Amino acid sequence: MKACNVRQKKQYNLNLGNPFLHAFIFLFSMLIGGLSAQDNKGLGTLSSNGTNVGTTAAPFLEIGVGARAQAMGGAYVSLANDATAMYWNPAGIGRITGFETSFTHVNWLLDTNFNYFGIVSAINENFVIGVNLTVLGGDEQPVRVVGLEEGTGEFYSVQDLAASISFAVNLTDRFSLGINAKYINQRIWHTSATGFALDIGGLYNTQFDGLQIGFSISNFGSEMQLDGRDLINALDPDITNEGVEKIPVNYETGSFGLPMLFRFGVSYSMPLEQLDSDFLVAVDLLKPNNDEESLNIGTEYLFMDKFALRAGYQSPFLDDRPGGLSLGGGLVIPTSQSNLKISVDYAYVDWGFLNSVHNFSISLKY
Repeated sequence: MKACNVRQKKQYNLNLGNPFLHAFIFLFSMLIGGLSAQDNKGLGTLSSNGTNVGTTAAPFLEIGVGARAQAMGGAYVSLANDATAMYWNPAGIGRITGFETSFTHVNWLLDTNFNYFGIVSAINENFVIGVNLTVLGGDEQPVRVVGLEEGTGEFYSVQDLAASISFAVNLTDRFSLGINAKYINQRIWHTSATGFALDIGGLYNTQFDGLQIGFSISNFGSEMQLDGRDLINALDPDITNEGVEKIPVNYETGSFGLPMLFRFGVSYSMPLEQLDSDFLVAVDLLKPNNDEESLNIGTEYLFMDKFALRAGYQSPFLDDRPGGLSLGGGLVIPTSQSNLKISVDYAYVDWGFLNSVHNFSISLKY
């Protein structure tokens, strides 16, 4: 989370004859086709409004990362240029020239906690690598069964986890390509599900100064199915006759796809030189495989490259959505070391009847 977004004025050339760029366009087209196919095949019973809400696994992968991005309503795919870019658009880490680490903490809904930690390091001016960890969980709960409603003395826990490694390459001075490979695990007591997925994205700094375009596909991967000893039980196959009364059985759960999402975004940063500030506006279009298409809008006012005020709105044109408004700010803390920057960011996100959520992030950049 970087409170400032300093634009570098350089002379750029886009080489359309680059074979890597051609390969990316081909791969991108294949992934779009895969997204459409997964969206059309039906991931479960449609809800009353014709969407696939609630029919995908690992919904924690849809929780946005970073207070700056959340304060801007999640309109971040064309802006991602810090350690949180591994979530929004892995191509964005290609803009990092040194070492950066970021941590986000959110007191999420229903007394759960959401945490994200990412580290990014530039190998050289063209290649950047990063790793990140996302964890959603809550406090232990007592195990309750019929006859022991106050608890059996045992406790169970629930945890969702995603561990990823990211790579980005700057194919030209203007165009970056990134990929994020992730391991996903969901666990409740002694039962768990595991999956694997890829995120892929591109970031393009256009010839118009301050105008950027970004796109990404998230969670393109395997299906997930719960398995574990909690699914083992003992049943009487024929209660009307005596004989074998307890036969061990293993319940088999269904498998579900991941919440795949295509994002396309545009952002424009306008310098206000007389005020020593910048004004930024961003818009993202979203096409998920488990919901309707939507739009996110975000703005940022940056003063002296140190203080930022932000506002955004998620899905303003969709009905029956909890909340949508987000507000926040950021501050760059000066240090005695000129090559070290510490940024602190905050976001307030309104979820309507689900109450509000407060996001806190801190990042260090060398």
